[in-house]
Amino acid sequence: MADDDMLSWDESVFRDEHVLELDYLPDTFLHRDDQMETLKYALRPAVRGSRPLNVMARGPPGTGKTTAVQKLFDKLRGVSDVDVVRVNCQVDSTRYAVFSRLFEGLFEYEPPASGISFKKLFGQITDRLVEEDEVLVVALDDVNYLFYEGEASDTLYSLLRAHEAHSGAKIGVVVVSSDLGLDVIEELDTRVQSVFRPEDVYFSAYGEREIVDILSERVERGFRDGVVSPQVLDRVAAYTADSGGDLRVGIDLLRRAGLSAEMRGSTDVAVEDVESAYEKAKYVHLSRHLRGLSESEAALVRVLADHDGEQAGDVYEAFSEATDLGYTRYSEIVNKLEQLGLIETEYADVGGRGRSRALSLSYDADAVVDRLDGEAG
Repeated sequence: MADDDMLSWDESVFRDEHVLELDYLPDTFLHRDDQMETLKYALRPAVRGSRPLNVMARGPPGTGKTTAVQKLFDKLRGVSDVDVVRVNCQVDSTRYAVFSRLFEGLFEYEPPASGISFKKLFGQITDRLVEEDEVLVVALDDVNYLFYEGEASDTLYSLLRAHEAHSGAKIGVVVVSSDLGLDVIEELDTRVQSVFRPEDVYFSAYGEREIVDILSERVERGFRDGVVSPQVLDRVAAYTADSGGDLRVGIDLLRRAGLSAEMRGSTDVAVEDVESAYEKAKYVHLSRHLRGLSESEAALVRVLADHDGEQAGDVYEAFSEATDLGYTRYSEIVNKLEQLGLIETEYADVGGRGRSRALSLSYDADAVVDRLDGEAG
């Protein structure tokens, strides 16, 4: 490699590396005009001081649902008498935790860590809305986690019935789900179904040409000129399409490939950088899910790493020995991990003893444990 193809120690292939981070909110939001128009239609009444329409935004992971909500919320923050709060339900997965986050969003400080009942917390939120004549728009991002914890119906019921509990309280709800196997309406209690009639906004997986368009803009803003060739971009787009059109895979892959090029001291990203980075980038979903696990849920994942493919009863014995937890909690965790796509279950006949489930990790066991250790560290 010639010297002019080598980076000096203080140079970078990046123009703005933050553009290639997963929490970056792009100025231009391509290929989502129809979805944005429906969201604007539903939320526009809030600008006029009325309760907005409720919305259900759903679609595969990495298809722009959260970005759409954040961009609209940024605009609504500039409207007087409208409050917006986005709740990450992977982190706040109980009704109390959701309302604590709403309290913090309205009052700009956290409620007391203990000693305040849900009824009082709820009352302080609705009092504020009525006294200030404000409209609150709530986004329950990754609402599927509320369902996994059995908290979805109670949470939505409290939000949707707030105006009955406190006349004049105006709250609109946007639920966001990436779990295509979850029928949000069907899984809610009938008391919630009767009042939850949301506008349905579907975010389909991006096609490969759409992926190229979107990633091209990230490349233009994030990398220096000429660093990423069309061939490299096409390879990243192909991997992204293979992942179900999840843009987060492609964005993460671009950044890792850039870091790989820098590690080599190169002034441009090569296809080989993409190939080596893909082994790490393809685990972006795994890392995201592992971050949201409780201690007991992570413990079962560790047990499965040592007992991959074994019968559910044998796995339970090892899990119980490690945690002292009972079978009911074990079964709940198994169901949640399966819904998250972290584990797979397969029923098989066990000679003369009927049918039994075998449990397997959906990812390489070493990769799972490495990332669990990284989260713990």
